[in-house]
Amino acid sequence: MSVPQPPESIPGARLLFSLDPAVSHLNHGSFGAVPVGVQRAQQRLRDEMEANPLRFFTQGLVDRIAHTRRHLAGFLGADPDGSALVGNTTTGVAVVLQSMGLQPGDEILSTDHGYGAVSLAIQRECRRTGAVSRVLPIPLSATDEQLVQIVRDGLRPGRTRLLVVDQLTSATAKLFPTAAIVGVAREHGVPVLVDAAHAPGMLPTTVASIGADFWVGNLHKWAYAPRGTALLAVAPQWRDRIEPLVVSWEQESGFPARLEWQATLDYTPWLAAPAGLFTMRSLGVDRVRAHNAALAAYGQRVVGDALGVPPADLPDPGGPGVSLRLIPLPAGTGTTIDAARALQARIGERLAAEVAVMSWNGRGWLRLTGQVYNTADEYERLATRLPALLAQR
Repeated sequence: MSVPQPPESIPGARLLFSLDPAVSHLNHGSFGAVPVGVQRAQQRLRDEMEANPLRFFTQGLVDRIAHTRRHLAGFLGADPDGSALVGNTTTGVAVVLQSMGLQPGDEILSTDHGYGAVSLAIQRECRRTGAVSRVLPIPLSATDEQLVQIVRDGLRPGRTRLLVVDQLTSATAKLFPTAAIVGVAREHGVPVLVDAAHAPGMLPTTVASIGADFWVGNLHKWAYAPRGTALLAVAPQWRDRIEPLVVSWEQESGFPARLEWQATLDYTPWLAAPAGLFTMRSLGVDRVRAHNAALAAYGQRVVGDALGVPPADLPDPGGPGVSLRLIPLPAGTGTTIDAARALQARIGERLAAEVAVMSWNGRGWLRLTGQVYNTADEYERLATRLPALLAQR
């Protein structure tokens, strides 16, 4: 089978970013990249703040945050009054966990595709409360029906107090049927927290239609917002129980203000986030999504061919609309977290290519992304040079 043709580049898109042109940035999924126009919008807000800090923080800032939240929630199809801006997805997860009121013997159920920091947060909450964590193993090749059945069989009504699932997994680029999972959990009276770190901007998400008790996603990965911008959506029955990690002056205002107001936090990333959505809309939201997904698929195929991976063995757990792609590394390569991190650093230093190397289920995986600033030749250069580097044990 021949390698598919890459998508046409979006004219001028590369010039919107200040990325080092000497480096191939093929790991947009970890920290995103902020367009120059958004950087400038945030800098103007910083200049305003530093020109008169007292006025900035005390005159209208709460209302400005609420206005921004309404704008971002509208883009994501979430209830603006039932959502709160937070620093990132892991912060939102921590807020939910400590607001659950867990007791000894209560159970938090998750899957083995979960994000590492979220797993650590679950473990800490279990140590703090006496709750227990249980992890469901799910094959990478599991169909939506199989995945839902695994979750259904894993629920323990009366004991499982929270189910944590990803919308799109970081380690394995697997798209979960979250709405179906939420439906099954609701049948058993189990609340669901959806880790949607990669959804905003990449996936045509309508949060309300998922129906989760809690949903949290980053806008600084795929929606071009400054880093430190995420939205936590909370179902009505839970809003009065949500408590911030740190109490500040808006505590008595209730949700969401009590969560959003964190004293002298730098609020400029949130206030500049709508400029990121403006950039995306200017390029064409559907156009950006289609381009990124097609380019990631092209990169997966080109690099996979170079590593001798048959096309049939290249995983496609996310489907055609996902801009994250996995390539299995040779046996024994990157099989631990430390080994994966070391290999990722070597690729960055020696090949001038920023990629993600993941260790999952006893195997090392190369994770590539596609973004409007990428071009086909970046993946081709990586494919040409990577086999020799991997041969250097």
